[in-house]
Amino acid sequence: MTNRFAEPMARLIEELRKLPGIGTKSAQRLAFHVLRSPAEDAEALAVAIRELKLHLRLCSVCNNITDVDPCGYCTNPLRNQRLVCVVEEPTNIATIEKTRSYGGVYHVLHGTLSPIGGVGPEQLRIANLLTRLNEVDEVILATSPTTEGEATAGYLALELRKINSAVKVTRIATGVPAGSDIEYADEVTITRAMEGRREF
Repeated sequence: MTNRFAEPMARLIEELRKLPGIGTKSAQRLAFHVLRSPAEDAEALAVAIRELKLHLRLCSVCNNITDVDPCGYCTNPLRNQRLVCVVEEPTNIATIEKTRSYGGVYHVLHGTLSPIGGVGPEQLRIANLLTRLNEVDEVILATSPTTEGEATAGYLALELRKINSAVKVTRIATGVPAGSDIEYADEVTITRAMEGRREF
């Protein structure tokens, strides 16, 4: 597929194809863009990727991506540490933060339950959520309203109540359309979904 290019170009195209949403044509365009760019731009890109891998890690409390541990949300004294919003991916945090209507902390699962995809509870980052329950008043389940998101929310609600029946477990309202991804919802929709959450 890429063997008609010189080896360094073919190798870069092949690596770029591994990125989500990047097909062969897009990978080729990106590779030629890098080739045409000044050497310092290519070096800056390489350094940025290397720094990302060297310095970013998961927060030991909430699993958000961070360069300090615990992350800024978990250590912020202005945030309500007794209110935890559970999301699928770190990108969901940015979506909720854009609304400026949520003042609690987060917990990132890094996925959803998917028996077909071979993702069970063991593959999700649930254990450190369960250890936080004694210091929490409410857990908001803000998984996407997809089949997998609903299954994950249902499973978590049962597990959370097993460990601490006093914790209030709520689900975001259906302001987010069924079958869609929370990451693509606008600020007004997310605000309404958070405000209209219900006990789960």
